[in-house]
Amino acid sequence: MMRTVVFDVGETLIRDDRGWGAWADWLGVPRHTLSALVGAVVAQGHDNAEALRLIRPDIDIAAERAAMEAAGVVEHLDESDLYPDVRPALAALREAGLRVLVAGNQTARAGALLRDLKLPVDEIATSGEWGIAKPDPRFFARVLDLAGTAPSETVYVGDHPANDTQPAKAAGLRAAHLRRGPWGHLWFGRAEAAAADWKIDSLHDLVRLAAG
Repeated sequence: MMRTVVFDVGETLIRDDRGWGAWADWLGVPRHTLSALVGAVVAQGHDNAEALRLIRPDIDIAAERAAMEAAGVVEHLDESDLYPDVRPALAALREAGLRVLVAGNQTARAGALLRDLKLPVDEIATSGEWGIAKPDPRFFARVLDLAGTAPSETVYVGDHPANDTQPAKAAGLRAAHLRRGPWGHLWFGRAEAAAADWKIDSLHDLVRLAAG
């Protein structure tokens, strides 16, 4: 039985265009260049932050982010960043009696911005707030604490096998791999996504699964 659904953030609920675009502008490269590099390093099995190091090998990402914020280049999210199915699907899951959570690798500021969007969810948490990031097993232990349901009754939804579905399964949760964004499409038909309990093309698919 599905009692709690937990959603990743980037390329699950929101588009990552704005964030990567800000980094490209800050580093002085065309947005397409950084986008292509992100895709290349992830396809090679590396963390997407490695794309920033290809542009500036000596970059200190935390220090650079702080410099951006000091210069007024801060994270921003609004309704236009949400995928169209997000609000209706999350609302339908709650109406069906499920607990709906958001927990992803985002900054504390991103957590505040997500709360400002007033999504139809029960709780929102980020790695920046917890001090633990996916795929660390402790992140998924915190997810289960937040869910308050058994692992077998808790579904984690995300686009990235290495960060989302695989560690969620290792922690005993069920998992849905979403074909959305570059990573979702890249791995959808590959062995990396095979651990997922379900492969879905839309968040509306979860509503149908929950009803079934």
